[in-house]
Amino acid sequence: MDTELLEPATEAQEMSVEPRPANWVVNAALLWEHRRLLLWTAGIALVVGLAIAFTVPKRYTSTGKIMPPDNSGSSMAMFAALAGRSLGEMGGGLGSLAGSLLGGRNSSALFVDLLRSGTVSGDLIDRYDLQHVWHKRYRVDTAKYLARHTTIVDDKRSGVITVEVEDTDPRRARDIAQGYLEELNKLVMRTNTSSAHQERIFIEGRLQGVETDLHRAQVALSEFSSTHTTIDIANQTRAMVDAAARLQGEQIAAQTEVDSLRQIYGDENVRVRAAQARVAELRHELEKMSGSSAADPDAGSDTNGAAGASEELYPPLRQLPRLAVPYSDLYRKVRVQEAVYELLTQQYEIARIEEAKDVPVVTVIDAPGIPEKKSFPPRLLVGLLFTMFAVGATAMFVLFRQRWRMVGENDARKALAREVASSFRGVAERLERGRAERAR
Repeated sequence: MDTELLEPATEAQEMSVEPRPANWVVNAALLWEHRRLLLWTAGIALVVGLAIAFTVPKRYTSTGKIMPPDNSGSSMAMFAALAGRSLGEMGGGLGSLAGSLLGGRNSSALFVDLLRSGTVSGDLIDRYDLQHVWHKRYRVDTAKYLARHTTIVDDKRSGVITVEVEDTDPRRARDIAQGYLEELNKLVMRTNTSSAHQERIFIEGRLQGVETDLHRAQVALSEFSSTHTTIDIANQTRAMVDAAARLQGEQIAAQTEVDSLRQIYGDENVRVRAAQARVAELRHELEKMSGSSAADPDAGSDTNGAAGASEELYPPLRQLPRLAVPYSDLYRKVRVQEAVYELLTQQYEIARIEEAKDVPVVTVIDAPGIPEKKSFPPRLLVGLLFTMFAVGATAMFVLFRQRWRMVGENDARKALAREVASSFRGVAERLERGRAERAR
């Protein structure tokens, strides 16, 4: 009976209990109650955010685009193509390797590093007096500030390099961006001119040395030719052989005439004696032309040689083979020095042209211009973000205060908060008393 009486009561209690709302509903209701505070906070935050955005100085961005030159020339490209084609028949891997080694080099990364180098930044700092303009005490701080406000982007596909400079003055931003391109061009030209100058200096020194050697070789050949009366060994030998053959033929004919006259007139006849004198003269001339095969001990003496050259108009026939070797050696040295001198002269003129050449090596696609619109700050976005932050902070404060009120007075967290607050108040009071005593 008691059980029957208790069951209806329990059902009635369950019917009377209402379900508790979710946490977000409670929080939303609490925020709705403080909607005026949130609206006031949003309005004030929007005004303050816009004021801050308008207080921040405007910044302008100037952009320039350049295209680095191709390092590989037409000859290198042709060689790479031929190498890739020939090696491609042997194997695709070798052909691709040759193409990558000869024609696949990209200079964009090199130019990006040059733009970010300390040489370029230092020249820009000195050129536009950026340390004084940006009120920096140290030069390194100026370089870091310039690097932070400069963006250099390399497009891997096209190879185009984009330089962006941000500054509060649009003209200065344009000037610095243009200065980057000019300083890069100067740096590359200075490097190329330096290498061309060194090459020209080297060729010039080598050319002077070769000119001296050529002069010595020519003097040695001329002295040898003057001493031994050798102008052209080959032609002289041919002429001497022909002359000796004629003399020998004339000697044989004269001897035949002497024999015939002797048989007719006898040995004491005048005509016989005249013919014999003619034969003796021809024999002497032939012996003089033939000479001796022994080496001339006075051949190395310039004085004796000069005397010999004055007495004899041509070297003996048997001495021509002996003179051919030193003459050929001296003649070959002269020809070699002449060929080297001619080649170095051509290279010297090419080096002078390369050194004097002053053409831009960097192609400017888009020259930096004066920006018309600011790039920073986005004022409306700054105002909205500041408003959202203020409203969110206010809402968090309202929710935290309501949770704090719901905490019991005997809760350990509340006791700890009171203790910490009292400690801070005590420190503040001691500081205030110390300030007041010092003021007295």
